[in-house]
Parts: sequence; C-alpha cells; structure tokens
Amino acid sequence: MTQDSRAPQENADGRRSGKLRVGWVGPLLGLASAAVALAVAELIAPFTGARSAPIVAVGGVVVDAVPGPVKNFAVSTFGTHDKTALLIGTTILLALFAAGIGALAVRDMRLGLAGIGLFGLVGIVAAATRPNAGPGAVFPSLLGAAAGAVTMLGLPRWRPTPSRRRDLEEAARRRFLLAAGGSLGGAAIVGFLGHQVGARRNVTAARAAVTLPTPSSPASALPGEADLRLPDLAPFVTPNESFYRIDTALAIPQVDPNSWQLRIKGKVRNPMTLTFAQLLARPTMERYVTLACVSNEVGDSLISNAKWLGVSLRDLLAEAGPLPGADQVIGRAVDGFTVGAPTEVLMDGRDAMLAFGMNGVPLPVEHGFPVRMVVPGLYGYVSATKWLAELELSSFADFSAYWVPRGWSAQAPIKTESRIDTPRAGSSPRRGRVTVAGVAWAQHRGISKVEVRVDNGAWNTATLAAVPSVDTWRQWSFDWDATPGQHQLTVRATDNSGATQTEQEAPPDPDGATGWHRISVNVT
Repeated sequence: MTQDSRAPQENADGRRSGKLRVGWVGPLLGLASAAVALAVAELIAPFTGARSAPIVAVGGVVVDAVPGPVKNFAVSTFGTHDKTALLIGTTILLALFAAGIGALAVRDMRLGLAGIGLFGLVGIVAAATRPNAGPGAVFPSLLGAAAGAVTMLGLPRWRPTPSRRRDLEEAARRRFLLAAGGSLGGAAIVGFLGHQVGARRNVTAARAAVTLPTPSSPASALPGEADLRLPDLAPFVTPNESFYRIDTALAIPQVDPNSWQLRIKGKVRNPMTLTFAQLLARPTMERYVTLACVSNEVGDSLISNAKWLGVSLRDLLAEAGPLPGADQVIGRAVDGFTVGAPTEVLMDGRDAMLAFGMNGVPLPVEHGFPVRMVVPGLYGYVSATKWLAELELSSFADFSAYWVPRGWSAQAPIKTESRIDTPRAGSSPRRGRVTVAGVAWAQHRGISKVEVRVDNGAWNTATLAAVPSVDTWRQWSFDWDATPGQHQLTVRATDNSGATQTEQEAPPDPDGATGWHRISVNVT
C-alpha cells in the first residue's frame, strides 16, 4: 500500500520529519514579517502623529463604528480599561491574520505579499480618515508594510521535506529560526525605540512649566464634615490618578500649550481666538464639581469629584455674542471628537468653565491638558470635551455631536442617583452596629435626603455630610443594628427639587441608567 506523501514519516532513529514541521513555519514567517511592519510603523508614528500608528488608527475606526450597546458592554466589562482591552484585542486579531498570511506565503509567496499589502492598505485608510489627519498619516502603515514585505522575502526559504540528509535539513532549519528570531528581536528593539521617541515628544515638560494663576473667585472652603473618611467610602475629592477616564482617544493627544489656540466661531457676532496665555490672564474661578459618565451603571464607579480651576464659559460666550437660533455649543477636541451642550444651560448662571487646573495642578494630560470643558449637571458625553480646540455655536437641528448618531440622546441632564460603598456587596460584616455609607448625586440640583432600607422593611433616613455646593456628590451614612443572616440593603436619594430617585430600572443608553442600588451581605 502506498503511503500518502503528506503524512509525517519517521527516520531510522524514530524521529518524525518531513512536512509535519511545515505547520509552524508559515505562522512564524507571518508573525516575524508583521512584527517588523508594526515596529517600523511605531518608529515613524511619533513624527506623523500618534494616531497614525496602524493599531491605534484601526482601533479608532472600530471605536467610531461600534454601536451603543457594544460600547456599553465594553465599558461595563472593562471599565476604564476598555481602550487597553481594545488595543490588546486588535493586536491578537492582527497576530492571527499574520499567522494566516504566513501560512499562505509558504505555499505561494505572492499570496503572502498580498496579505502584507492588505494589512498596509487597511492601516493607510484608517489613518488617512482620522479627523484632522495630515498627508503624513499614511507613512507609518505604508513604510511598515514595505518593511514587512522585505522581511517576508528576505527570510531564508526553508520548507522541510523528508530527507536522509538530516544535517542539511537541520542547517536550513537553524538558519530560518535564527533569521525569524532575529527579525522578532529586532522588531522589539525598533518598537521600543519608537515608544521612547514618542515619549520624548510628549508634553510632560510643557505641562510642568505651566504656572496656574491664583483664582479670582476661589472655591468655597470645604466643610470639615464633607468627608466622612470611612473605609471603602469614596473620598469627597477624588485624587487625579483615581479620577475615572472614559473617552474615545486610543492615543492620548499631546497638545503643546505654547501653540494651543481656542477658536470660538459659528453663529456668533464676534468670533474669537484665544491663546493659552490669554486664557490664563482672564479672571479665573475655582469650584468643586462632580463629573459623571452616562455609561455608569447603577451603583458603579464612573463618577468622580475634583476641584477645578478655569475661566467662566458663560462670560466667553457672552463676549462672542450668540446669534438667534444658536441653541447648541459644539465643543470640538483636537482629535475631532465633538460634544453638543445647550447654549441656554451653559449661560444660565451655573459654574460651567473651561478648566486648565485640577486639584491644584495643571490638568493631567489624560484628562484633557491643556484645556477641557467642565459643566455641572450634564453627563460628560454632552459637555466634558477634553483637549478642547474649538467652540462652535450652532443648533441641534443642524448638527449632531459624536454620540448622538450612535443612539444617545442629544441632551442629557444628570439623573438623581445614589450608591452604597460600604459594606461591600457580598461581604460578611459582624452582627451589631454596622455603618452603611455611600454617595448620592444630582449635580446642579443637589441632594436633600437619602434613605436606606433593610430587606423589605421601612425606609430609614440617612445622615447627610456637608457639601460646598449643589454641584458635587454628597456622602451619607446610616447606622444599622445588624442581625445574623443574609440581608439586602437598598438606597434611594431625593434631590432639592423634591424628586426621588426612581425604582424603575433602565440601562445607560440613551440618557443614563436608573434604578435603586441594592446589595446583599451575610451578617455573621
């Protein structure tokens, strides 16, 4: 009987040889070529803009195209690490694609080169279609693909076959492994150099050189009883490094304050352009304001509070002079992201500002340095533009900001909500006195009452901590005489308008989640 020539065969020493080894040759060839392509692209991207790097550019297209429910799933699953998860997922898919084109290249080199070309084309199109992309945005993917093709062609050709000349086959295999390994190692070094070049081109030094002005209108003194300082309870002021971050920027924009400008245009009588120095020279205001993400599920943590320093947005808009019909202010970031806030809300007397300071220091780069919008009472996706570059007066009828075509509401005032921070869900507190505590918020309306219910019993009024204004969250506490067993704790809040938080459960889209926060504990 004739043996299939494709089956693995054994040498006299019993070791398998032949085409069984082809299984890993192709994927390794593809991975080495793709690694070189990405490394070269990363080395070039710092000079053409971080968003021109292939993985970042393709990831940006994915973020722009993703439906609202998918975004909710990503945020609820990965929280503030959603962008990291996307980049890792994109890299894994790319590695699988590279392994596939390498397998094709072993059979026909033309197919492998076509795969490399497709990889480059996808990166070029993605980078070129990013908002504000310059002509140089195509070069990282273009030159990276060229380097990948050269690598694929240049690696020693080795396709193992059954042979009695084990010495020749082993020599060829070693040459291939050394070349492929060298390509991977070289790619790692080049990629690292690209990362280092990008790091040197960031604005950390420029930010460190910024001296914040003394506020013309300082924040109200923080009452000593504003922070209950209980274990597991969120502090009243969120440290900058712990402040939640949800945005669409896969590569954090690096904006030099020395060249930054803010343009105010559109339906205004007096279009304006301000430099960073001019903005800092204006009368400044300092306020505690709590920001919240519309993607925050009931009881979740996408909400934080900080002391902001900036200039009055109302005053700037008044100087520009909105024309009739200009009912929307479009905030546009340097990367093209847009929000749309009602002009009437921004000019109704609340402390809406263009902020450049956060908790006593210049804005962190990841939170919008050099300038961002802060608007009490509106969810971030309609108000909190980071890396702000432009304010355009328009109308809701004429323009829909970034998230509106994706199914979110055009106007999104923050809803009255509350959360239990301690004890933690699923914990086992000891019987006796247990302090139940958390935070409640209804920015720009304020919280007047918080109630706690044990199991299905009566509602108990919690003790409220002090607050400096109605624009921040409010801590609360309730002392519970806990008895052994499984118990459910529920919280609800009432705002200063008299409206009580609704029990009706709703998902975050299209304008914020609703429902009561409930947790279960097992008292021992």
